[in-house]
Amino acid sequence: MSTIGSFEGFQPVSLKQEGDDQPSENDHLSTEEEGDSGKDPGRRQISRQQSVTKSTLYPNPYHQPYVSRKYFATRPGAIETAVEDLRSHIAQTSGENVQGFWLLTQIDHWNNEKEKVLLLTDKTLLICKYDFIMLSCVQMQQVPLSAICRICLGKFVFPVMSLDKRPGDGLRICWGSTEGQSLLSRWNPWSTEVPYATFTEHPMKDTSEKFLEICKLSGFMSKLVPAVERAHKNSAGSGRGEELMVLTQPILIETYTGLMSFIGNRNKLGYSLARGSIGF
Repeated sequence: MSTIGSFEGFQPVSLKQEGDDQPSENDHLSTEEEGDSGKDPGRRQISRQQSVTKSTLYPNPYHQPYVSRKYFATRPGAIETAVEDLRSHIAQTSGENVQGFWLLTQIDHWNNEKEKVLLLTDKTLLICKYDFIMLSCVQMQQVPLSAICRICLGKFVFPVMSLDKRPGDGLRICWGSTEGQSLLSRWNPWSTEVPYATFTEHPMKDTSEKFLEICKLSGFMSKLVPAVERAHKNSAGSGRGEELMVLTQPILIETYTGLMSFIGNRNKLGYSLARGSIGF
């Protein structure tokens, strides 16, 4: 007698896909529940929660790759291209050897942050404004090492009534006296006659070992001081024997309202930064 019309002619068919040989979490839980049917239901619930939850501990909780990618300087090949461009320019113009390079943040006399690439040669400190978006040098300031008379390392301080203050340490390189600075250059935010330059560490210094090396003030200062001392010894033979002063003292930034720096620094206008998509 045929069994087509009865249940005896049918076999159960598994709906699992090919390659799905591993037991699922639901199978594991059901097996656990069947085996623990005679145990306390509270313990059964705890075992269920332990099997489905997962905890991951990242090796570097401070590393934020999406934040670092906003800065064009951290993108693959950007800093290498900048240094190669500047090296070739120095070789063509002065023929000096580059002893090292750094990526720092310059703080101008109005407390504005500006991303800068610094190169140190045998005779010159070059402070370069580099456009990491277009990969081109926009501005280059050359400071003779023999003209540097004072290097100060310390914390930033502001006038008592200043509204825009910044924490942290800074490095100030002086190649002239601030007493002889004119009133116009002191209160002009775009003045290029300021006889000093102030730097702090780049905000992306902790993104990788490479940037940690080129963005730290201590590494830059360890190379700058001996280079300036050698330049002073060489200039002493020509009749100019000025001694370098290395000081540890607070660095004064003489700003009061600081409205322009407040807006610019909060929006990182001094950096080559991805500003997001515009339009729809």
